[in-house]
Amino acid sequence: MAAPIKLEIHQALHCGLVIPACPLALNARRKLDERRQRALFRYYIGAGAGGLAVGVHTTQFAIRNPKVGLFRPVLELAAEEMARAVPPSAGKRFDGRVAFGSDPAGPAEAGTPTSPRVRIAGLCGRTRQALSEATLVRQLGFHAGLLSLGALKDASEDALIVHCRAVAEIIPLFGFYLQPAAGGRVLPYSFWRRFAEIQNVVAIKIAPFNRYQTLDVVRAIAEAGRDDIALYTGNDDNIVMDLLTPFRFQVNGKTFERRIVGGLLGHWAVWTKKAVELHADCRRIVQTGGVVPVELLRRSVEVTDANAAFFDAANGYAGCIPGIHEVLRRQGLLEGIRCLDPNESLGPGQREEIDRVYRAHPHLNDDEFVARHRD
Repeated sequence: MAAPIKLEIHQALHCGLVIPACPLALNARRKLDERRQRALFRYYIGAGAGGLAVGVHTTQFAIRNPKVGLFRPVLELAAEEMARAVPPSAGKRFDGRVAFGSDPAGPAEAGTPTSPRVRIAGLCGRTRQALSEATLVRQLGFHAGLLSLGALKDASEDALIVHCRAVAEIIPLFGFYLQPAAGGRVLPYSFWRRFAEIQNVVAIKIAPFNRYQTLDVVRAIAEAGRDDIALYTGNDDNIVMDLLTPFRFQVNGKTFERRIVGGLLGHWAVWTKKAVELHADCRRIVQTGGVVPVELLRRSVEVTDANAAFFDAANGYAGCIPGIHEVLRRQGLLEGIRCLDPNESLGPGQREEIDRVYRAHPHLNDDEFVARHRD
């Protein structure tokens, strides 16, 4: 059995974190651009992210292709940058280099977190591949594996549970409900109720982009009595409301309430500094029991509007990764919007939609923060 997750990491997950799903930086030859990849990791750390998710859908699953061979190199770069980042309490620069978060005003100004930075690695494929990946990411010092079940679309529920238990023997699990449009499969309440019985599950990313299916997950965890499993939104179309909503269920005559405490999101791979501030606002209201202000409801709609442009909702999310790349390109963090698949690009009208949300919601971007620290 894998060693349980470190107490400080477990506590950080339950406090609620901003965890960007990290993109892949490619040069003109569609090879890894190490300089810009490191810059992305430093951007997220400096913007105040409490962790990074690497090797996930936003990083492009094709990094595992033997002809591409980028799964391990990108994970290693992320591990290096997270290890290099001095804990916020030290108030120092990253290994003596000019980096995001090293502003003379100090870590508080730059938005650095006060919690440990959690390392999440994506795991996918059938059982043999998933076990191999879990072994590797554990060796590289990652704290948990975000387990995608997209490769087991025809497997029975029993087979899925056996698969998850096998991976949990190697590394703590971050469950993952990935929407079918992005390569996932429908996972019913019965699956999540059984998944909750796996001892080494530490968190779940809920990302079906569907309210009914979101409720299936939260209810299953509540009815299982697993208050040690942290819930994270991956519903990029409903981020703010997920963070504000109390989910209440009756179990054997008793009322149980669960909260989604943070987000592991491709959407938070852009405009991350403002995402950290938004998450803090939501957590403050939840923890104090305050009334949700109308302004926050407006921001919920604005964030969803921006996400529709970034994720290419009008074209069935076909341009979701290039859309993220386009925003990072405009900020000067990426050289271009290239993906490993040369046919993967912005959808019809998507660039114009990104132009529109930039104009409509300028208070949501962190362009000024990026410009100050980009060099």
